[in-house]
Amino acid sequence: MTPATLARRKDFLSVLDFDARDFERCLRLAAQLKEDRGLGRHAPMAAALNGRHVALLFEKPSLRTRTTFEIAVRELGGQVVALQPDVALGQREPVADVARNLERWIDAIVIRTFSQRLLGEFAAATRCLHVVNALTDEEHPCQAIADMLTLQQHLGQLRGRTIAYIGDGNNVATSLAHAAAMLGVHVHLASPEAYQMPAAVVQQATSAARYGARLRLFSEPAAAVTGADAVYTDTWTSMGQESEAEVRRRVFAPYQVNEALMAHARPGALFMHCLPAHRGEEVTTEVFESDASVVFDQAENRLHGQKALLLMLLAPAHLIAD
Repeated sequence: MTPATLARRKDFLSVLDFDARDFERCLRLAAQLKEDRGLGRHAPMAAALNGRHVALLFEKPSLRTRTTFEIAVRELGGQVVALQPDVALGQREPVADVARNLERWIDAIVIRTFSQRLLGEFAAATRCLHVVNALTDEEHPCQAIADMLTLQQHLGQLRGRTIAYIGDGNNVATSLAHAAAMLGVHVHLASPEAYQMPAAVVQQATSAARYGARLRLFSEPAAAVTGADAVYTDTWTSMGQESEAEVRRRVFAPYQVNEALMAHARPGALFMHCLPAHRGEEVTTEVFESDASVVFDQAENRLHGQKALLLMLLAPAHLIAD
């Protein structure tokens, strides 16, 4: 692929902002960056974002996302700007005006907030500012990059593989379904009826699917896990849903990932979790700490995936040409 053929995306608000070629290139680049990281300041991309400024605007708490984006920007030679959410996303001025101000000073902004709609409004207000979704209530696309990179590094060829996602059909499940569909990976999602993935997301994943990938919804966890190459779960109560915690614990109790459930998966199946995890709720300590668990590989791969994403949005095209 030559520099002239590279598509330059303005924003990454959703996995669906990339086409399959973009997503596959992001994974290849992330794998190379992971390999090169030991070279430190001598790594090929160590100065790729020299002179670039990337702002971080986090309205929700964060450990992995904030830390890995800060390190990613710095390891690529860029500068990090920390913004206060009560100012930038508060009531002092319209979101569109905030975005138009920032566009005059910085090159990209990474936003972690509640509303996907607000994120879209922020991005639409600017012509040049690159906006990255670091998590909303509806989608978590950066996590999906790390998830697919982790699966690829443990399983090799992903086409035709099956991931079983057990639990709430939430933002993590949405982005996982989008990414898996693009890569030809089947997704089995088991949720209580009231917490299943929205029909619109099912349609999006179906439309994005390649190589015969299918998204199937289940009510029984064991049925979803049978034959799966990886079993994925997430906390039953996401940020902003704390008032529902007790109800959710009761409803989701049959959906705990434990050794009995894992036994239905393929021999050697992986266990995945985006973290933070609540041992004894959505997953038992035995499974979380087992040899099947790749949860900390997923966490590490956030760094490499996000470095690749930043390069695709901001770096000179010749630096990332295949």
